[in-house]
Amino acid sequence: MSALRPARDGGEPDGSERRLLDQLRSGDERAFDRLVSLHSPGLLRVARTFVSTQAVAEEVVQETWLGVLRGIDRFEGRSSLRTWIYRILTNRARTRGVVEHRTVPFATLAARELGEGFTAVDPERFLPADHDRWPHHWAAPPRRWDTSPEAALSHAETLRLVQTEIAALPPAQRAVLTMRDLEGLDSDEVCAILELTAGNQRVLLHRGRSKIRSALEAHLAP
Repeated sequence: MSALRPARDGGEPDGSERRLLDQLRSGDERAFDRLVSLHSPGLLRVARTFVSTQAVAEEVVQETWLGVLRGIDRFEGRSSLRTWIYRILTNRARTRGVVEHRTVPFATLAARELGEGFTAVDPERFLPADHDRWPHHWAAPPRRWDTSPEAALSHAETLRLVQTEIAALPPAQRAVLTMRDLEGLDSDEVCAILELTAGNQRVLLHRGRSKIRSALEAHLAP
């Protein structure tokens, strides 16, 4: 799998990515099959954040791979191959999402979510400003999860909760969190794919993570 490791955005492709590009451009079916096997699960999860059904998400992924085949000779390497593939996917998924739901563009959704009032932690969990020893410090600090049995986090019920909470996130937060925490894309890649500023990407990720953390904390509380 090392041959499929992407180069970082903003730099020249490394040797392994150049070899992969050469294989793809020469019509190497095995190289393309490996690429499809590696990225399709993640592409499907990201597509699902934009469209209404799993079936439509699968169609978007198929359209994405067709776009990769048709466009690989024109790929100039200004981003990593992975970023380029995900950008093709999100462009197609956005188009399908707008057509199906007549929704507003992703940038508008992100702006709305960024403009919403948000508190990561209930203010009542902090001591008041006039506390004699610890103003603004935790009154009820978060529970340390690393002291819990590891089985608690891997339990099927907990995983189902996480999946449910992610699915319930607002669209922009769900897309950013899915790319960062489920697919392992870095912040530069996500900003390039979703056309977000670094600051907005951080805010959306923080809000999404905070909501998941709050749900997990409540679930794992004694």
